Amino acid sequence: MPEYQIADRKDSGALAEFLEKEGQFLLPMVSLLETAQTAIDEVIDVAGRATIEAVLQLSAQELAGQKHPGQAQGAIRWHGRQSGVVPLAHRKLRVSKPRLRHKEQGEVEVPAYRALQTNSTLAAKMLDILLRGVSTRNYEPVLPAMAQTVGVSKSSVSREMIEASSNVLKELAERRFDDVDILLIYLDGLRLGKHHVLAAVGVDSQGNKHVLGLRDGASENAVVVTGLLEDLVARGVRPGRRRLFVIDGSKALRHALDAVYGADNPVQRCRRHKERNVLGYLPQEEQTRMRQVLKAAWRLPAAEGEARLEKEAQALEKDHPSAAASVREGLAEMFTVNRLSLPAPLSRCLCSTNVIESCFSGTRSKTRRVTHWQDGFMALRWAAAALVATEKNFRKLQGHKLLWMLKSHLDEPKENVAEERKVG
Repeated sequence: MPEYQIADRKDSGALAEFLEKEGQFLLPMVSLLETAQTAIDEVIDVAGRATIEAVLQLSAQELAGQKHPGQAQGAIRWHGRQSGVVPLAHRKLRVSKPRLRHKEQGEVEVPAYRALQTNSTLAAKMLDILLRGVSTRNYEPVLPAMAQTVGVSKSSVSREMIEASSNVLKELAERRFDDVDILLIYLDGLRLGKHHVLAAVGVDSQGNKHVLGLRDGASENAVVVTGLLEDLVARGVRPGRRRLFVIDGSKALRHALDAVYGADNPVQRCRRHKERNVLGYLPQEEQTRMRQVLKAAWRLPAAEGEARLEKEAQALEKDHPSAAASVREGLAEMFTVNRLSLPAPLSRCLCSTNVIESCFSGTRSKTRRVTHWQDGFMALRWAAAALVATEKNFRKLQGHKLLWMLKSHLDEPKENVAEERKVG
């Protein structure tokens, strides 16, 4: 039986130096910490236990080999699982560990478990690796390094474990919504380095939010946006029922909506995007006044609000023609929700893409130290992890008890819709 020893201080120092340089790790766990949804001890219980149990499993494989049900085993054999305790600095962590037996000599101790038992600081160091964070692109070299600290060779780390960080994205891409009545779809994009990710989040008739899908690319790319929408159709979010779409100002996205879902769906342009675009064309001293003008106009009935902003565009035209053009661009769709005459508790959350923005904000904070985005797939994995982690804490849409009013409008006969579009 091979001898297993704890890695020396020099090895640990090299690993720590590598980890400090790289910076980030599993986004869902960090999200739990930052949103104060789970206490630190609970995070350690979940993420720490899972990591230590994975290392124990790898250590057992070093002795007994992979499990092959129904086939003859070697001298050391798998014999189920049993409870164990790993000492930390100020507490003990209960774990489930593999049980091994020699066919002649009886019980065999898992080497990594023995190492953790004899050095109370070793498990704490492993958990510290998790909590400091390592970017998902470096998960592959880090997991073997963590395993090696208790004597497990790198070769024993399976491809399945290394590729586990991709599973969230895969599962997200395979979700189906055939039996979900999606009334509302938010579409927005996130930039990670030089890569763009377009995301869709839906809200059903009960007010429940669903992460619908992702695409690698910007909302200005017609191929990307059409691909995302066609993928949603293929997975059950089909045309045939009218929906309210809340989007950024992308013309490609707007055209793709009509092409894939038809021209009879109401579309609301995100007011946060519009405000940023208009103010970006104005000098600092005029931005506060313009912000107040926009917000005041959006509170008015649709026809009155549009007229007020058209008048403002005329006033801007001479000195700030780009700002004037930005005010006019998509003007009618800035007031789509106003024309629906929905109560304020519901309409407030239908005028911007905040539902997605709140998910992405965590991603931005957690990736600020990532200096090299290898490819679009890496960006997709981060975005998927952010959205799926946030989805676990999703609450129902604000004003969800009033969604029946939106549904009633969306269910109107097509002839009424066509007349409304003429007026709009």
